[in-house]
Amino acid sequence: MKTIRGLIPLFRLHKWGFPTIVLLGLLMSLTEGVGIGLFIPLLNGLVAGAPQAAEGQWIVETMNGLFQAVPPDRRFAIILTCVFVAVLVTALLGSIHSMLFAWLDGNIAHDLRSRIFEQLMTVSFAFVERDRSGRLLNILASDTWRTSEALRILVNLMITVSTVFVYVVLLLLMSWKVTLFVAAAMLTISYIVRRLSRAVRGLGEKFTEFNSELTYRMVEGIDGMRVIRAFGREDHEQGRFDRASDRLRRLLLRMSFLDGTVQPIHQILGTLLLLVILLVAAPTTGDVSVILVFAFVLYRIQPRIKELDASRVRLAALAHSVEEVLWFLDTSDKQYVSSGPVTRLALDRGIDFNRVTFQYNPSDDAALLDASFTIAANRTTAFVGPSGGGKSTIIKLILRFHDPTGGTITVDGRTLPEFDLHFWRSQIALVSQDVYLFNATVRENIAYGRLDASLEEIIESARKADAHDFIERLPDKYDTVLGHHGTRLSGGQQQRLSLARAIIRNPRILILDEATNALDSISEHWIQEALEKMRENRTVIMIAHRLSTIERADEIIVVEKGQIPERGNLAELVQAGGLFARLYGLQQRPSLLRKV
Repeated sequence: MKTIRGLIPLFRLHKWGFPTIVLLGLLMSLTEGVGIGLFIPLLNGLVAGAPQAAEGQWIVETMNGLFQAVPPDRRFAIILTCVFVAVLVTALLGSIHSMLFAWLDGNIAHDLRSRIFEQLMTVSFAFVERDRSGRLLNILASDTWRTSEALRILVNLMITVSTVFVYVVLLLLMSWKVTLFVAAAMLTISYIVRRLSRAVRGLGEKFTEFNSELTYRMVEGIDGMRVIRAFGREDHEQGRFDRASDRLRRLLLRMSFLDGTVQPIHQILGTLLLLVILLVAAPTTGDVSVILVFAFVLYRIQPRIKELDASRVRLAALAHSVEEVLWFLDTSDKQYVSSGPVTRLALDRGIDFNRVTFQYNPSDDAALLDASFTIAANRTTAFVGPSGGGKSTIIKLILRFHDPTGGTITVDGRTLPEFDLHFWRSQIALVSQDVYLFNATVRENIAYGRLDASLEEIIESARKADAHDFIERLPDKYDTVLGHHGTRLSGGQQQRLSLARAIIRNPRILILDEATNALDSISEHWIQEALEKMRENRTVIMIAHRLSTIERADEIIVVEKGQIPERGNLAELVQAGGLFARLYGLQQRPSLLRKV
């Protein structure tokens, strides 16, 4: 019931579809019930000298009374025609129901996947960072389909319940005593199946866990391919993948065994019940037609009861996937980055950090602690310092991947949350040392910076990023598909495409996070010259470990343990003799030794 209560709100995606399908299912059940009821006068017409209905058999009297006005010589043909019409109407309703259900099922599954992906795109970056990619991928790729299957099972369950209700009413009208006996027997069979469903639910929870682990192994196997092969860990990774896959195999086998026991149990116990009914009812009922129709209805109801129990077992197995999807779609326990109304920006003064503190988790040390500084507009500001000092956190806060846990960030006097989120990010281009290229063409990867860019603009951006020459040597040039993560390119080539993507965006704010880290000295010099031209009338923010790349920065801010111990230009910081001077000295020694 918990799973069903969770699924019901999903039908609001198409408010009219669910009631229409249930109504069609109910009409199908009624027409099928009428068709079966017509067999009573049909059989009475076939049996010569059929006795009158016993007292209290209202259904027999009513069905026989429908055709009393029909001449005896035509009665049999009329009843046959009515039976055929009832079957025809039932089949027609079934066909309409199947087509409508297929349409609704496809649309709900699509809407569900779309909502989950939208949630992934809008939920705070902190949530995505905290969760393993394997779990999120499993929700999107596997649990979504399993939830769609659960919705399909629930709709069939509703229709089956309607059909069983019609059959039960028909049985009660024919013999309420025998029907009560049948109900008691059915409840006993159903109880046995419910015991099985409890075990299947536990296995369903494990399925989600094991499938998520297998997905995670796949993701790591692809993303970490270079490290795996460099360290010769192919056998180690193969072993981890095989163990995860085998755990899932054995679990699916157990689920199949449990699910497979439902049908034999129903078949054996149902057949036994039918034989007992015929044995007990035959001597006490004079109307052969009632006995035969009762047995026929009981025979028809058996697979529906079996379907009810099997659906309950399958829903139990899918319950954890449904819970995972509903948890992910629930917005009450997740954080979102707010978007403000401001969509205009002069960027005359710059970006001010006012006593900003940030913690990734409440239990962690602060990544930034009471940090105050200004990133001047239309100037180049560089951040340097030891790894883990807080430089990348500053970039994430500027991009609004996170909001500060203390203090404020203002742009020209306005707090950052006042700006429309899409507008604010449209003013920024990021070139990171962790280059990400899509499995698309070179042209599409560069144009990702500005989707409406022309081919001429794309080529010009590639020239500025020193990428045009190697692109021309690719098999299909700008139409070459790069593959997953751009694996067809070297690290330096990937970084040049990333630079071209930023150049074509023509941003107000350019963020360079170790942007030339994977380049050789010649390419670095070329691109530094291109970046030098881009700095005109542009706010540039740089993070660099190679201090030679920031010598032309207007201001250098040193970040250490989340704080700002030093700031100034290159000459001032070297003369101050602090942390920056020590780092600069360490990097200068190898070059001095090479000169000697």
